[in-house]
Amino acid sequence: QVQLVESGGGVVEPGGSLRLSCATSGFTFSNVAMFWYRQCPGKEREMVARSDSSSATWYADFVKGRFTISRDNAQSAVFLQMNSLKPEDTAIYYCKIRNTNYWGLGTRVTVSA
Repeated sequence: QVQLVESGGGVVEPGGSLRLSCATSGFTFSNVAMFWYRQCPGKEREMVARSDSSSATWYADFVKGRFTISRDNAQSAVFLQMNSLKPEDTAIYYCKIRNTNYWGLGTRVTVSA
């Protein structure tokens, strides 16, 4: 049974940092690409970052230079280090397995003074 469990969200002031984690099980993690998506209030879900099985990465323009995706194949986990957070980064953040419809339940990030 595939499971994705996000954690690490919270409330942070603008300019602050958070590190999100996505713990996974039920599939061969090292063989798949993983995504972080987010859904901002009132908006559609959007892709934030990708980590390929080769560890190559991709970022949306709106997070380049601020967010870093990483993975630990031994732990079957993917992470999102978020620095220099802005109020517009407020969203529910989800992890997803590429080319599947497996999503976690998300973790809420609120950036507010």
